[in-house]
Amino acid sequence: MLAQDILHFGLRALTSHRARTWLTLLAMGLGTAAVVVLSALGEGARQYVTGQFTQLGTHLLIVLPGRSETTGGAPPLFGDTARDLTLDDALALLRSPYVARVAPLSLGSAPVSHGNREREANVVGTTAEFQPVRQIELAQGQFLPPGDPRQAEAVTLLGEKLARELFDQQSPLGQWVRIGDRRFRVIGTLASTGFSLGADLGDTVLIPVAAAQALFNSPALFRILIQARGRAALAPAEEAVCAIIRERHEGEDDITLITQDALLATFDKILHALTLAVAGIAAISLLVAGVLIMNVMLVAVSQRTPEIGLLKALGADRRQILALFLTEALLLALAGTLLGLGVAYGGIGVFNVQVTAFQLVVPLWAPLAAAAVSLATGIGFGLLPALRAARLDPVLALAGG
Repeated sequence: MLAQDILHFGLRALTSHRARTWLTLLAMGLGTAAVVVLSALGEGARQYVTGQFTQLGTHLLIVLPGRSETTGGAPPLFGDTARDLTLDDALALLRSPYVARVAPLSLGSAPVSHGNREREANVVGTTAEFQPVRQIELAQGQFLPPGDPRQAEAVTLLGEKLARELFDQQSPLGQWVRIGDRRFRVIGTLASTGFSLGADLGDTVLIPVAAAQALFNSPALFRILIQARGRAALAPAEEAVCAIIRERHEGEDDITLITQDALLATFDKILHALTLAVAGIAAISLLVAGVLIMNVMLVAVSQRTPEIGLLKALGADRRQILALFLTEALLLALAGTLLGLGVAYGGIGVFNVQVTAFQLVVPLWAPLAAAAVSLATGIGFGLLPALRAARLDPVLALAGG
């Protein structure tokens, strides 16, 4: 029996029972599609988180007030430490040759008003270094001017959404707004970049750090962002920052230092493990489809017993009968795999067009793994029915029993 005869036999067997074949293909297709889609969901989440952290800038160190203890709990945000971070602490960090830029942050919220319009907004006090460190884009105007960060200049930048609600279509540049109980001149607006790690930049106001400290009547800083002079400088910059703060804080290690790369590596490991876990869960559906293939093939063997007996009477041996039924199972698995891959990529394409903020990304291994598991499942679960068909006695088979 030639290979094309075996293939023709398998195709004819599938097309002669179309309802049963389509149900089996649907099960295999859904299992394959589930593996690919869930893998794409996990990979998309990983790349989304990585992109959000990358938007913060590159080669970053983040200094938080308060030492993170092993007893748990988040580090304090304001004033709950033995010594708060101050503007002088931030400026002292520039002594290190491994530190390229330092951007102190003072954070709070206050009403922002112009004319008879008022809106509550996030107020960030910082310096000109915040733009390159944080990779801030401007819609118009200029960023905070460089100079002595201790000078509280009355200038501000508005988030694009805030500027639109306060000024409608009018340009806010050069206009005066009231933030809290102080007046500031608008010198620029921030580009619309949406949410960044939970903060809506469209509803944010930037003012000089000294002005923010005066506005909130607090010399304490919320954070200090540090940009190292490259990836190789991250480790020595971390040591230098700890040493400088320890010297200024009377020998106390009362800060928590977070590296951007460490956060990225942690999230990457977690999300990669999550991707593998959900893909493994989806692969279970392929095993269920494999059981369905086995049941379909066992029914086919019982229904086609006289046909098997005739083939054996005409000279087909066990190996050829085994090949016939394994080919049928393989064709089912292959067609189901192709159907599932088509459904998965089509669905992912539609999702990515409709939802631009979060993209599903299919990792290279996902379709390969789904196809391999699907084909292995089809062959593995088709083996028992094929062996049963190959072992049938030709005389009994011709008699229908």
